[in-house]
Amino acid sequence: MADLINTKVLLATYILTFVIGLPANILAFYAFSQKVRDSPTPTDILLLNLTSSDLLFLFFLPLKMYEAIHDLHWYLPHMLCSLTSFVFYTTIYTSSLLLTAVSVDRYLGVAFPIHYRQLRKPVYATWAGAFAWLFSAASCSMVFVAEHLLVNGTGKTSTCYKDFSSEQREFLVPTRFYFFVVLCIVPLLICIFCYVNCIRILYNQPRISPHRKRKAIGMAVGTLLVFLVCFLPYNSAHLVGFLRNSSPDWRYYTLLLTTFNTCLDPIIFYFSSSIFRNTTRSLPVFKMLMICRPRKKSLEDNQGSLNSVQ
Repeated sequence: MADLINTKVLLATYILTFVIGLPANILAFYAFSQKVRDSPTPTDILLLNLTSSDLLFLFFLPLKMYEAIHDLHWYLPHMLCSLTSFVFYTTIYTSSLLLTAVSVDRYLGVAFPIHYRQLRKPVYATWAGAFAWLFSAASCSMVFVAEHLLVNGTGKTSTCYKDFSSEQREFLVPTRFYFFVVLCIVPLLICIFCYVNCIRILYNQPRISPHRKRKAIGMAVGTLLVFLVCFLPYNSAHLVGFLRNSSPDWRYYTLLLTTFNTCLDPIIFYFSSSIFRNTTRSLPVFKMLMICRPRKKSLEDNQGSLNSVQ
């Protein structure tokens, strides 16, 4: 397997994801935690859970960098391998479930504004977030089953969650097909239904401002982009593995696409939450840009005045 994978590509992708995703999600976590503490809304609670999932993923990403540096060999304790794999997969599917919950929240708010405003309580979002974490964690507990409860006839290997025995493959192949159907296709179809109907309803209401319509489109496109680019290719490998009774060699590269989820989620945060937009605009770097822009124009105007005098 290691001979078929370019570990330099893996390492470069991990580093790029870490450098971009970590500061963006720390900023999002700060913004949403402040908002949830002051005046929580269901959307803010769901997005706080989403950015927490991304941060947990990013905190364990250096261990995947370690693996890539050593040509996919694992020289750390084997239990740490299982924990890293468990967190890696759990956060991926937690993110997909939370994105689905956000789409349902948006759809209900647009399709049934009066009734939903009466029932829109933060506690429901808290329950939805807890369900997403528990359900994905329970599903991904198969990592520990495959690594520790099933007998590997070849004994321990120097790789992490890769070289499986026939007994392990018989367990993993149908389990991954379950992931494809329940944790990928079903959430994707729900998101498509919710956002297509959100856009249709908003565009049929002339009183809705163009800004809000563009915001809804940005939210829909961002969410579907995460599913189509980050989640669907990797889960499609589960379907191929189920049909062939063995995982395809390109599965590892599709898994690599899921790491970009932590970089694309802040785009969704920007379109879905005003508190995140305001926090982003309050950053010193943005303030410096706003200060420098008129100063630059003033310099150009002064230069133009000097030229006219000369």
